[in-house]
Amino acid sequence: MALVPYVENPLPPLSKLHNSSARFRFVDRDLTLAQDWKKLGVAAVVWDAAVVMCMYLELGKVDLKGKRVIELGAGTGLVGIVAALLGAHVTITDRQPALDFLTANVKANLPPQSQESVVVSELTWGEDLERYPAGGFDLVLGADIVYLEDTFLSLLQTLEHLCSDTTVVLLACKIRYERDTHFLHMLRQQFKAEEVYYEKERDIHVYKAYKLPAKGDL
Repeated sequence: MALVPYVENPLPPLSKLHNSSARFRFVDRDLTLAQDWKKLGVAAVVWDAAVVMCMYLELGKVDLKGKRVIELGAGTGLVGIVAALLGAHVTITDRQPALDFLTANVKANLPPQSQESVVVSELTWGEDLERYPAGGFDLVLGADIVYLEDTFLSLLQTLEHLCSDTTVVLLACKIRYERDTHFLHMLRQQFKAEEVYYEKERDIHVYKAYKLPAKGDL
């Protein structure tokens, strides 16, 4: 979600983030995602959490066919693209500065029949949420969107708005700092959340969450 300044980083593990593109194969298709760290920072590179989220979606443990899906902080759009290829109707969101870049990736990687089921839309967490239907999605996806503590409350507010009692939330993330664990604690105040997948090589966790019923409904 956050757009950060470009900083040259010589560390080999991060060098792939500076490539102009990243290539993957999901849903029997070769996908090429443009990257632009220098212009858009973290919003314009493919992070491991997105790759692992796509791996999890391909396992088929979540029904996507015909489902209403929204991706938060989509960045390059890889997760939303894969969800669409798996048959979902997807709203792929990020902040305004990333939308042109995101739209180009979606158009370049989806066949015409799948493009009809995708909308790219601006969403800054916690702002203008009435533009999106309350509880209007079957599945909410977020890959590596838990890293800025200042955004935790607005992210939770956004999840609360988008989710009905039957909505599934999937969050893929690397637990880097104590604050990331703190977010999971905050999430569990409003959602029932559990880890459903762990990719050891990339050290990525996937959490599934459901909205808790209101106290008056207990």
